[in-house]
Amino acid sequence: MAGYRTPLGHARGLGSAKHGVGHFIGQRVSAFALLGLTIWGAWSAVSVVAGGYVGARFWLASPINAALITLLVVTGFYHARLGMQVVVEDYIERKFTRTVLLILNTFVAAGGAMLAAVCLLKVAFGGGAL
Repeated sequence: MAGYRTPLGHARGLGSAKHGVGHFIGQRVSAFALLGLTIWGAWSAVSVVAGGYVGARFWLASPINAALITLLVVTGFYHARLGMQVVVEDYIERKFTRTVLLILNTFVAAGGAMLAAVCLLKVAFGGGAL
C-alpha cells in the first residue's frame, strides 16, 4: 500500500500523534452515556423533589440510584475535562500556559468528581451531608 505522506513529511517524521482517535472516541462515548444518564437524572430529580431531603436520602440509599447518580457526575466531569482540553489545545498558543492549564484542568475535573462522588455516597450510606 502506498503511503500518503510527502517525502518531506516522511523525512521530518511528521504525522499523527497517535492520540486523536482515542480522544474522539472518549468524547463520543461519554456524550452518549450522558444522554441517557441525564434523562434518567432529570426524571429522577422531578420524582424525588416532593419528598424533600428525607425522601432524597431514602431514594439515594438504593444501590442502583446511588451508582447511577455517581456515574452521571463522574462521566460529566470526564466529558467536561475532554472538552476543555480541546479548547485549551486549540486556542492557547504559549506552551507553558497551555501546559499549566491542561494540568489544572485535569486536577479540577478529578477533584470535582471525587468530591461529588464522596458527598453522594456519604448521603447514600446514611452519613448525612458534609
